[in-house]
Amino acid sequence: MKILAGTSNLKLCKDIARNLKLKLVNTNITRFPDNEIYVEINENIRGNSIFVVQSTSNPVNDNLMELLICIDALRRSSAKNITAVIPYFGYARQDRKVVPRTAISAKLVSNLITDAGANRILSVDLHAGQIQGFFDIPVDNLFATPIFARHIKKNIKTNNLICIAPDVGGVERARALSRRINVGIAIIDKRRPTPGKSEVMNIVGNVKHKICVIVDDIIDSGGTIVNAAKALKDKGAKEIYVYITHAVLSGSAVDKIKESQIKKLIITDTIDNSKKIKISKKIEVISFAPMISEAIKRISNSTSVSSLFK
Repeated sequence: MKILAGTSNLKLCKDIARNLKLKLVNTNITRFPDNEIYVEINENIRGNSIFVVQSTSNPVNDNLMELLICIDALRRSSAKNITAVIPYFGYARQDRKVVPRTAISAKLVSNLITDAGANRILSVDLHAGQIQGFFDIPVDNLFATPIFARHIKKNIKTNNLICIAPDVGGVERARALSRRINVGIAIIDKRRPTPGKSEVMNIVGNVKHKICVIVDDIIDSGGTIVNAAKALKDKGAKEIYVYITHAVLSGSAVDKIKESQIKKLIITDTIDNSKKIKISKKIEVISFAPMISEAIKRISNSTSVSSLFK
């Protein structure tokens, strides 16, 4: 078993390798002057099981292309098995046709990764569960819920908690977290007048004098979460914590969070945001490396990955 690190999130790759007591595969990944990606593997990996770790975060297309080229290089180097470890799966929000004459880009990306030569996928909190069915190879989807539950129990000492689903699609995720910390849930009813913008219409559930924990898989521009926090405050919520797996944080998202009603935003390191958030005291990062490392170990040993969440 060996770990090959893409360039999108080197810190996470190093943390995973350290947890597994492995050295990263000696690889040269560079760009030509015209920005073409060049990948060279500088050691023998013939007959090895290789886990290539690469988040397809911003710049999404560059990181996706790098992943595909890494997989192709491994296949042509006679690796025994290639597992694409994609902590953040870009294009996951384009999983269906919302309006006529649009692409289902998540399916296209899954085809590209499979055709490049991947034998297995390991990802984290896929935006839509059906994406697992887009692949014709095994997919293991890890969940942040256990990590979030442990963090809440350790850091938020109160019996007055309530889990908040930021939209109807997030109810299952909120319910899973609420079961682990034994609290109720509320749902925010919102609509999207245009892509990237949301309006809170109503809150289903009583949040007055409650400490609210919003849980979601992605925060992008921050508008949805900021609007949700304001609506909760207007309904009498006491404090608002937000737990997000993938912090895309595009544009002025960090500034929006800083000026919002949110007391603390807790994110994981599936996307490298070290430069964006280093000056923000409202944002805390918890590592997903231990869980990814354990999943890699179990895949390598052919033991159960799903039992991680029982």
